[in-house]
Amino acid sequence: MLSSVRLQSLACFTLGLLLWNAMAKSSADELPETNQAETVSGLDGARQPILWWAPEKASTKPTPLFVFLHSWSSDFTQDNSKWLRECVANQWIWLHPNFRGINQTPQACGSRLARQDILDAVDLACRQWNVDRSRIYLAGVSGGGHMSLLMAGHHPERFSAISAWVGPTDLTEWHRFHTLNGMPQKYAVMIEKSLLGAPGTSTQIDADYRDRSPVFHLHQTGDLPVTIWAGVEDGHSGSVPVSHSLWAFNAIAKGHGNELISDAEIQELVSEKRLGQPRPSDLTMDPDLARRIFLRRSSRNTTVTIFEGGHESLPETAFAWLKQQTRMTR
Repeated sequence: MLSSVRLQSLACFTLGLLLWNAMAKSSADELPETNQAETVSGLDGARQPILWWAPEKASTKPTPLFVFLHSWSSDFTQDNSKWLRECVANQWIWLHPNFRGINQTPQACGSRLARQDILDAVDLACRQWNVDRSRIYLAGVSGGGHMSLLMAGHHPERFSAISAWVGPTDLTEWHRFHTLNGMPQKYAVMIEKSLLGAPGTSTQIDADYRDRSPVFHLHQTGDLPVTIWAGVEDGHSGSVPVSHSLWAFNAIAKGHGNELISDAEIQELVSEKRLGQPRPSDLTMDPDLARRIFLRRSSRNTTVTIFEGGHESLPETAFAWLKQQTRMTR
């Protein structure tokens, strides 16, 4: 039989757990309702839905704008409440655009039309509220990470800082990763639906793969602050190998004229999930991350971090960095 002391301890633990769950539920319930609006494409006139929330001060006082991009297989209705929660806590304007929805049509998947949808969303916010033009932030996870980095390469002047998590950055290589014994699997199939064929089908299709792959445009980011994040287990338990984040960093560093992460280091992280000879920066401790770091490299104001984890994101970490960034946009 359990002693009275152990019973009391168990009762206290159970009560504490119930209180914690109640507080967590209460916290979730306290999130404000988002509103729906529409943007009209500056390219083809198509209407795209968008979710938004804004603090009361946004009408009169300069307020940061936070644009969050949905993931590969979702649209603007995706539940990204953990990101919204950070936005509300910081009293920033929240935008959650659609940019042509799930990545399985030619209009989606980083197309020129999809990129314009994001610019249209920013323009809408700037007309609607008193947006602080030096604090327009963009972030996304997975497919949203892909799109965030694509915007960084194509339109760096429009954003103050970008935080990209576990995104594919070379669609040809990602298609290859998701092709098994010559048969395209889920994500490769979605890429082919979006790009109207597999890599190598035609010169035009190959050009489209390049246009929609961030690695071919990130050399143009200039002084745009960018952080790139990936969990070391991704590609093993997740869908995007960490090589994509490292290639993205190298494209930016090359544009800066700075040292690249070596092919050998990239291969080590992909296959061994560690570096045999880490540099001092790779052994850093980051209080805003609270995870073990396997690689951290910087080029000007761009940083890539491979951390202990998988295909995931940490909104608190992203916001801790974004809050420190100011840069006037055009």
